Amino acid sequence: MKKKIIIANWKMNHDFHKTTSFLRNFLKIVLEKKINHNKEIIIAPSFPFLHISNQILQGTNLKIAAQNIHQMKNGSYTGEVSASMLKSIGISQVILGHSERRKFFLENNDILLKKIKIALKYGLHIILCVGETGFERNQNQQFNVIKNQLVETVFNCSADDIIFFHIAYEPVWAIGTGKNATYKQAQTMHEYIRSLFLNKYGKNISNEISILYGGSISNLNARNFFLQKDIDGGLVGNCSLELDKFLEIIQS
Repeated sequence: MKKKIIIANWKMNHDFHKTTSFLRNFLKIVLEKKINHNKEIIIAPSFPFLHISNQILQGTNLKIAAQNIHQMKNGSYTGEVSASMLKSIGISQVILGHSERRKFFLENNDILLKKIKIALKYGLHIILCVGETGFERNQNQQFNVIKNQLVETVFNCSADDIIFFHIAYEPVWAIGTGKNATYKQAQTMHEYIRSLFLNKYGKNISNEISILYGGSISNLNARNFFLQKDIDGGLVGNCSLELDKFLEIIQS
């Protein structure tokens, strides 16, 4: 049975003390209650705390992810972080294509494809985010938008590379807004994404690829999202910052 995957995207939140205390308390509860059984749990803290976070979780099946990488191998890119740097401190997961990166840092599909290629070169597992804006949905363009985001990025990769991917569907209009896609809307889009992988790579890959939902997931609604046939877990933002709420989401 395919594991449910829960990813905490902390974005630009939690300082050193909050990061380390959260992870130590979280790890203690996870091990005592064994709530990580048949689940893959990934935490994405800020860049300065990746190394210490990875050390805290070392020897467990909990994983640490970076929130981004630069598309170049190395060079004069002040303030940026490369895939090889992450690899050198034992980080094996990276989030790419989050709508906030697309919006605030003008990342387009061309840039994301370069980031995907460099991530794969260094053996990083990729959580690739896709999603439409409220305007695009109102224009009934959501399916075209998602298809284009996939065709111009991950669909340039070989079938052998797909084992390195999770796809996270995050409707942009539901991120940090308190709004949610309905369970039916989320399931419909997840089913559509899976059908695109079926047409491109075949049944086995379509069945095996994990497609996660993100967009104001909370401890109050997570269970109903996770019950949908094609939703394999969640990419959690604000509610992953609070230990009790995040634990409830995992247990749901």
